[in-house]
Amino acid sequence: MYFEDKRILAGIAGAIIVSAGAGFEIARWTADPAAPAEQAANAQETAHADRLALSADAIRNAGIGVEEIRAGGLGSEIVAQAMVAPSPSGEAVVTARAGGAVTRVFKRLGDPVRAGEALAIVESRDAAQIASERTAAAARATLAERNLARERYLYEQKVSARAEYESAQAEAAAAAAEARRAQAAAGAANVTSDGRGTVVASPISGRVTAESVMLGAFVQPEAELFRVADPRLVQVEASVGPADMARLAAGDRAVIELPDGKMVEGRVRSVTPTLSGDTRAATAVIDVTGGMLQPGLGVRVRLYPSVGAPSSAIVVPEDALQSVDGKDAVFIRTSQGFRAQFVTIGQRSAGRVEILSGLKPGQLVATKNAFLLKAELGKGAGEEE
Repeated sequence: MYFEDKRILAGIAGAIIVSAGAGFEIARWTADPAAPAEQAANAQETAHADRLALSADAIRNAGIGVEEIRAGGLGSEIVAQAMVAPSPSGEAVVTARAGGAVTRVFKRLGDPVRAGEALAIVESRDAAQIASERTAAAARATLAERNLARERYLYEQKVSARAEYESAQAEAAAAAAEARRAQAAAGAANVTSDGRGTVVASPISGRVTAESVMLGAFVQPEAELFRVADPRLVQVEASVGPADMARLAAGDRAVIELPDGKMVEGRVRSVTPTLSGDTRAATAVIDVTGGMLQPGLGVRVRLYPSVGAPSSAIVVPEDALQSVDGKDAVFIRTSQGFRAQFVTIGQRSAGRVEILSGLKPGQLVATKNAFLLKAELGKGAGEEE
């Protein structure tokens, strides 16, 4: 009996051991697969800790500016102050064609105008005289044509002499020439249809940028009444030093930095061959290839001369450079938002800094308001902790 009980206890112990082993196996097969998944998730979070997911609307609403970077060190670009000026065909001075009193004013400062549109009307005795001369010259030309037709008929009928016919031809030609002159004078004065005044019209489309006219005021001939400028027809005039002047050529690339942080592309059209007597600087004239700039706006220009110091370094604005975890970094635009990229910097000059390593030409880098991305990245790291 004792041995039988002992065999039963041994069987129970063996079953317990087998059950324990099976439980261990079950735990291993059910728990182990979760551990690598969790480790992979943690690794993925660590790998993307330097990334920010932002939509295009969020980037635009935050006012974050992005610029495409290009190769070339500080020696391969010229930073200069410049002024937006109207091109020769982009601004018009509108004057009174004849002296008289202003009877009507159609446009005021800032109003849009079309080419040929009336800005004001000046009632003038000079205009009335021009209109009467036009009418008289037209009447004389008509009479001369009739006399010529009559003399031609008489000459063909052998009634009058050839000399009389030729005299009538000369008189008709002179009268026609006088009529054309009077018509051209009336057109140049832009005489109204009733002949009492002149129409002050804009020769170009744009906006009224200056006015010096009042209703009822008397104006002298050729007095300036309006200025009209077309914001699409502007040029940027940059002051460059004597050393930089020789490095620039027509067609060189330029980037215009606006006060609001936006960038506008341009091309150098010409560089003055002499230096200004006051500033001892040359003027680089830049054609704007995109955007609408207001004349008189002060801007900063980056010029990329065709003759420059060769360098493989990349230059970015200092505003693009941020400190992330105590290291210099910039934020690169990605399809999902931005990614922090650590870089090695070189020399600095005029608000620009060279990037010796960490970036490649053609990448898009956050420039304006890049500090917002740094703050957002830091906030995300704090939430994770």
